[in-house]
Amino acid sequence: MTYIALEKLLDKSCDSVYKLVILASKRALEIAEGQPKLVEAGASVKPSTVALQEVAEEKVKCKKIKPKD
Repeated sequence: MTYIALEKLLDKSCDSVYKLVILASKRALEIAEGQPKLVEAGASVKPSTVALQEVAEEKVKCKKIKPKD
């Protein structure tokens, strides 16, 4: 089982746990549907773990959208 510190993920990607969950779940779904992995991971590693590793290695980031005035 891979352990990735929550603090490490929040510092590198999103400013909110909720945004991090959405980002990781959307990326895990993409991986499960066949999108290529952006980090080295074996075939037996779950898509959710791969998605979190990608966030930790800054391969995937939250997109900050400015609100319209």
